[in-house]
Amino acid sequence: MTDTDTPGRGYEISRDPARLDAARIHHWLSTDAYWALGRTREYQDRAMAGSLNFGAYDVASGEQVAYARVVTDHASFAWLCDVYVDRDARGHGLGTRIVTTARDHLASLGVRRLLLATEDAHGVYAKIGFAPLADPGMWMALQLN
Repeated sequence: MTDTDTPGRGYEISRDPARLDAARIHHWLSTDAYWALGRTREYQDRAMAGSLNFGAYDVASGEQVAYARVVTDHASFAWLCDVYVDRDARGHGLGTRIVTTARDHLASLGVRRLLLATEDAHGVYAKIGFAPLADPGMWMALQLN
């Protein structure tokens, strides 16, 4: 699947796992993403292998410039995580676009609930339709490590 930008925007989003630059993704997350600092490459590779991955690519160079990962059963539930846009590609709406593409793909599968956690980007995700949990009192978490 490829979702190409309107002409002139210069980015393409794909779910093709063969296009992912795993080394680059690991570098981004382990060195610049507050939620994944210090994450090992082996850990990241396992996470990617068990997930639905979205990459955004510069059309001219083919270079990967953004990433988003979704943990899902492809039927009823999904968790959006590891959304990252390269610092040089920020400010062009690419993060919003990769998340919108993931959301729309999941909706086409019939997934009913897409969750995420963010420390500082509530406003960005609200523009795409995310909202605080309607009944947070019914949700629970178990921290294993």
